[in-house]
Amino acid sequence: QVQLVESGGGLVQPGGSLRLSCRYSGTFARVGEMGWYRLPPGPPGRSRELVATITQAGQTNYVDSVNGRFTISRDNAENTLYLQMNDLRPEDTAKYICYVKVYYQRGAWDNWYGHGTQVTVSS
Repeated sequence: QVQLVESGGGLVQPGGSLRLSCRYSGTFARVGEMGWYRLPPGPPGRSRELVATITQAGQTNYVDSVNGRFTISRDNAENTLYLQMNDLRPEDTAKYICYVKVYYQRGAWDNWYGHGTQVTVSS
């Protein structure tokens, strides 16, 4: 079992910044790739968007719409994933959900997801 708890969301004006955190805990051999999805407001069944990922080696990848504005990072010693969001825009409004890929003994693995933290960008 792996638990993920996000924090750092809130209401911010356009052009502002927020830093999201995702602290994970549980029983596993090691952690692989981690990342952030976002779920924009709308009806049930709408698609989530993969915003940013970071590998165990620290290689990062971003969706085009946030490239240059968002920075994903990880602190393996603190079991925490971060997303620094700058120059926020109204279209960034969404629930941000972190995920981690964990590996168990003998190569088994699984993805775990947090419950999300709401980010609202509005004047």
